[in-house]
Amino acid sequence: MSGGSGEWAVELRGVRRRYGRGAGTVHALRGIDLTLPRGSFTAVMGPSGSGKSTFLQCAAGLDRPTEGTVRLGGTEITGMNENKLTALRRSRLGFVFQSFNLLPSLTVEQNVLLPIRLAGARPDRQRAREMLAQVGLDQHGKRRPGQLSGGQQQRVAIARALVTRPDVVFADEPTGALDTVTAGEVLSLLRRAVDQLGATVVMVTHDPVAASYADRVLFLADGAFADSLPRASAERIAARLTELTATAGRTAPAGVRAPVAVGAETGVGPL
Repeated sequence: MSGGSGEWAVELRGVRRRYGRGAGTVHALRGIDLTLPRGSFTAVMGPSGSGKSTFLQCAAGLDRPTEGTVRLGGTEITGMNENKLTALRRSRLGFVFQSFNLLPSLTVEQNVLLPIRLAGARPDRQRAREMLAQVGLDQHGKRRPGQLSGGQQQRVAIARALVTRPDVVFADEPTGALDTVTAGEVLSLLRRAVDQLGATVVMVTHDPVAASYADRVLFLADGAFADSLPRASAERIAARLTELTATAGRTAPAGVRAPVAVGAETGVGPL
């Protein structure tokens, strides 16, 4: 890996996650090796039970891998104590969830500023206004989330995720609760955050249309990456996902990782 770890927003080396013991052991992740460059938009897809949620939780420091290491923005988080990990998540990571997770008692502007307040820094109202302008809500800062549509609430969540200039934004099914038109608007915002603001986005989704906005789609199957596609149409992504779903459970056994396309130009693949 040339250039040192500073060029990578996300690095996973040999990440495994097991739940339970003995015959009841579940191998949720079977040895993930992955690097994602800064300023990239990556979608992660896979059949139900493929390990998507576990991957996101381990990559974002919300769960600890059984084996392996995770680095975010060049910082290894695997051995961090919970206090340091919480501080890192508040200051250097952004999160966008399907359910928006806005606090109804706070104004839109206060919701956007929340990560800064939780990190113990002085709230930067100008920064909040700038981020709301980026998502087209600069006139809505004094409203409450309940006064906004679902799409507008997700825009607020994106502004909140970006306000600290995080190393990575993790998005978990960000369009799952939105209609098709509104989902497209939200995905375009995430795309612009990467292209214009230099953000790094890692999105777990079941929707091939959503995945088509990403620079690269990674496919998980039985806890391992089985394939990847550079930016592709929704139709091509759906076809590949259908193939993987049909063969789920007949992939490599534990300890054997299916190959992922590797190339210096992609920044994705084994280290």
